[in-house]
Amino acid sequence: MSSWRQLELHPRIVNALQKAGVQSVRDALCMSGPDLQRLTCLSASDVRRLLTAAALLCRARRPQPVLAADDFGLRLSLGCPVLDGLLRGGLPVGGVTELSGESGVGKTQLALQLCLSVQYPARHGGLDSGAVFVCTEDTFPSRRLQQLIREQSRLRADVPPHVTDSLQFGDRVYVEHAADLTSLESCLRRRVRLLLARHLVRFVAVDSVASLFRSEFGLSDWLEKTKQLLTLSSTLHHLCRQFNSAVLCINQVTDIFSGSEEYMGPPSSTVRPALGLAWANQVMVRLMLRRLRGTVSRGEEDSALRRLEVVFAPHLPRAGRDAAVWKEGVRGLDGADAPLG
Repeated sequence: MSSWRQLELHPRIVNALQKAGVQSVRDALCMSGPDLQRLTCLSASDVRRLLTAAALLCRARRPQPVLAADDFGLRLSLGCPVLDGLLRGGLPVGGVTELSGESGVGKTQLALQLCLSVQYPARHGGLDSGAVFVCTEDTFPSRRLQQLIREQSRLRADVPPHVTDSLQFGDRVYVEHAADLTSLESCLRRRVRLLLARHLVRFVAVDSVASLFRSEFGLSDWLEKTKQLLTLSSTLHHLCRQFNSAVLCINQVTDIFSGSEEYMGPPSSTVRPALGLAWANQVMVRLMLRRLRGTVSRGEEDSALRRLEVVFAPHLPRAGRDAAVWKEGVRGLDGADAPLG
């Protein structure tokens, strides 16, 4: 507990606090302004000065405007220059990013791709650390992960072969399973936190956030659902800020009906991210991966056409890039890749 000697307060204020039996900064912050006034007989201006000084002492670091932080913030590369260009370098480190989309569109594959990208040195867009993948609905796609590992030299042709060959990708991806909200919260607060504290990981993927809320709450449980959403969000934000890590939450989507209210999704989309505005207000970056009509071919491979879109972000405009899923992963399309009808 912090003592009053750590604060630059007038001795008169400190004496009043000690006479009233308020021994620590924590004690003062647990009281309201009027209660402190009545207890210490200090003026309203003195109490405001006291609470401001106490809050400044408890603050871990000075607040920084998001746009100012963006100039110096770390990014976690997606492993594709086209998609990294859309996101100005990749996912922001120290923030929560949401990726929503329909089933089978490639959300999990992109999360797996990031689990490998984080292991590269910073000069190649990584964080030189591991990843933890938290599954809440399906089994972990280990076979697809192994395929992505085998194809890394093809996806990351920009990285010298000796760097890629030196990385033990499979040994630095940790897998957790959570069957309900209680076990998810426990997993994040204990096991994931331990991995972060030991510097074993700096990327956390949760696949998905919506499944547990949909299975545990009905329409009449909206208040409790909102409380649980805020609790989960608080935990994720605390982890990514304390350990300077990137967090990706995969979300499901729901259909949009005519006359629906603003849903904070792409204007041309017929679906919207699940969990409503309560969750939307908790994420720093919202991305959506959509399936488009048409296919794209490359040699003997064909892929359905996708589009990765920025729905909102404090440092990015609304924009999108076409993409496709290949053996080596999700890649944005450039001018050389022509979609077929």
